[in-house]
Amino acid sequence: MWVRENAVLNERFPFSASPGTIGVVNRRWQPSLWASPKPFGIGEGRPNNYLEILKAIKDNRKQLPYAWRILNQGVCDGCALGTKGLRDWTVDEVHLCNVRLRLLSLNTMAALDTDLLEDARRLTGRRSAELRELGRLAYPMLRRRGDLGFTRISWDDALDRIAGRIRATDPQRNAFYLTSRGMPNESYYAAAKAVRAMGTNSIDNAARVCHAPSTFALKEGLGVAATTCSYSDWIGSDLVVFIGSNPANNQPVAMKYLYHARKQGTKVVCVNPYREPGMERYWVPSNPESALFGTKITDRFFQINTGGDVGFLNGTLKYMIGAGLVDRDFVDRHTAGFGALESGLAGQSWEELERGAGLPRAEMAAFGEMLGAARTCVLVWSMGATQHAYGENNVRAIVNLGLAKGFVGRTGCGLMPIRGHSGVQGGAEMGAYSTVFPGGVPVGEGSAAELSQSWGFEVPSSPGLVAPAMIDAAHRGDLEVLFSAGGNFLEVMPEPEFVEEALGRVPLRVHMDIVVSSQMLVEPADEVILLPAATRYETPGGVTETSTERRIIFSPEVEGRRIGEARPEWDVLLDLARRAVPELAGVLTYTGTADLRREIARVVPLYEGIQDLTQAGDSVQYGGPHLCAGWEFPTPDGKAHFSPVPLPVHDVPEGSFVCTTRRGKQFNSMVHEKRDPLTGARREAVYMNVDDAKQALVDEGDAVILRSRVGEFTGKVFIARVARGNLQVHWPEGSVLIDRACRSAESQIPDYNAVVTVTKATP
Repeated sequence: MWVRENAVLNERFPFSASPGTIGVVNRRWQPSLWASPKPFGIGEGRPNNYLEILKAIKDNRKQLPYAWRILNQGVCDGCALGTKGLRDWTVDEVHLCNVRLRLLSLNTMAALDTDLLEDARRLTGRRSAELRELGRLAYPMLRRRGDLGFTRISWDDALDRIAGRIRATDPQRNAFYLTSRGMPNESYYAAAKAVRAMGTNSIDNAARVCHAPSTFALKEGLGVAATTCSYSDWIGSDLVVFIGSNPANNQPVAMKYLYHARKQGTKVVCVNPYREPGMERYWVPSNPESALFGTKITDRFFQINTGGDVGFLNGTLKYMIGAGLVDRDFVDRHTAGFGALESGLAGQSWEELERGAGLPRAEMAAFGEMLGAARTCVLVWSMGATQHAYGENNVRAIVNLGLAKGFVGRTGCGLMPIRGHSGVQGGAEMGAYSTVFPGGVPVGEGSAAELSQSWGFEVPSSPGLVAPAMIDAAHRGDLEVLFSAGGNFLEVMPEPEFVEEALGRVPLRVHMDIVVSSQMLVEPADEVILLPAATRYETPGGVTETSTERRIIFSPEVEGRRIGEARPEWDVLLDLARRAVPELAGVLTYTGTADLRREIARVVPLYEGIQDLTQAGDSVQYGGPHLCAGWEFPTPDGKAHFSPVPLPVHDVPEGSFVCTTRRGKQFNSMVHEKRDPLTGARREAVYMNVDDAKQALVDEGDAVILRSRVGEFTGKVFIARVARGNLQVHWPEGSVLIDRACRSAESQIPDYNAVVTVTKATP
């Protein structure tokens, strides 16, 4: 049936990718893929990669040998593609992007002058970029209520103060949060163990805030909770689909993979409200052909409404079922629940699906034809799909679509929740979650008892607070201690005024980081303690990170300058736990990171092999190139499971818009430039469809006020190819519009979208 079906479908939508070319690099130049005849894209909207290199040299000029060793020996602390120095495991070419170059100075900069913190009022109100440029935190610092600023204290004093407060407090009134930029597996694991030793499961990290909906849906559908394929599966696959994902901004090295994929005949589709310029065409600086003439990336854009994922994907699958484009043999042999899904889709009218998607049935049919004709396909998604009130169902709809054609467990196929931070995947698997233990095991009485046996102390069995709930508890006065390693709640969480009030009510806040952030400057309710963190490159014994493709990679200690008394997070958190619970000191003591890795291999069987990683470039890909290989699914019945997905309710009053938050020239909330070279938009831009602008009686550059239920944002109209009825503003600036109470039902992550009105600002 598959061969007969495919022969007919290839007449409808032919693919030029050939079986057997997956992962193979084609070195021939192909003028048909060139984006522009102008050499080096002169005058085109694109990053100037060569200027970025010059800027990196300038910014790191005082530590150039050290900077070079970091690039050449270390694992990138930017996005989660993963490197071994300047190389990777996907293509045999130089692996270096603008994100990594911009982050480099955070590792080479000098220490901050502690006198600058003596009066915090002088720093309050400064942009985060300005605070970072002050230099590295070098010593523990203390600020008490009523103090103008911070004074230097010893590590013993700092940790004893924190431990004393923890000992005197109900463990459920303590909370711990870790971010992901540069955070290694060893620190996540140590934090997961230390926090449980201190009696609570209230630990969370950025991995959950980004992709918890993916974990829910993948685990439910496939029995796994990570990408099922490798990056190399993009190259030569018939089709690669990006849903709510923009690697041109967030994972720039991935554009190299797409360049090679296009040359092998791979077709690329983007499902997104905005026709992202960087996904339309891109100049890959390390490939001469693309550097000169650019590369056409996307064959077809489907510009859905913000939040229109379920409507569009359900409509596509409904069309495929009706047109006979589903792989019934795979479905019948290897899956369960298709009948219920089919019945659910039959009950969703085309009018409802079109209204939800923001696109007509013909567009769903066109996408369905592409999927039906494809022999192989990789479906990639990111926070544009997950960070919604119904994010779990968005991912379930993606999983349904992939299973309908058996796009899992084989070469050139996969379901890939692409990660944006170098430490995120490991953060999800080391147990630094309030709802799961190491290995992704759900928190419960049985699992807590088993882990207690392994760790040698009683592990709490009730789920703790997730990050948004931590802020809620702080605002109510229900938190005594908040320990934040990295991150900045003021910039990443909705309703920053509410967040600032919440932080100001916590008796003891501890901020461990490499630089000063705005949340550190919030007036203390009682005490605020700053702890200086070491980077991954400064950590004795080296550390590991896990990339998006499940590759555990060793990053060695790199010879170079060391900053004051900065210490690795893993060492500090375990030291704190030993002081807070001295009777457990024996099971909380390690000789170094190698000792930690040996325990990780024992406690997290998935990570077997991590204990053998000792040299730069060492890696092991857990699960192999493909999870669910041979269509063997680690579910109770051995089958993959479809899930009926209801259409979300969209209540957008006449004259209002759906506004989503987006990234510009930045890494997470770290803004690097006021203007995004890919779009040409500045930070104050309100991305708006030209017809919507005409109807609203506004023009390019006009000042406008966006008002949501909880706040307002003042910006300037930026005419862009965004779907009608939809707006976009940069994040974190747009967080003032986001309702903190609007969260996904299952994983409780914020919905970073809002219904807004637009008013022209008066001069």
